Amino acid sequence: MVRLIIALLIIALIAGALGFGGIAGAATGVAQIVFWIFLVGLVLAVFRHLASTPK
Repeated sequence: MVRLIIALLIIALIAGALGFGGIAGAATGVAQIVFWIFLVGLVLAVFRHLASTPK
């Protein structure tokens, strides 16, 4: 998932440099959505791990 975020940001940078503002904005928006999904999943996984670890 992190590779997808990086790929979309690279596409956005290249598109922005070439003057394709719409494509750059769309790629940036998708990258932000995927980033937040990844971040929420990471936090949930950490909490589940901490809650299930025997003490």
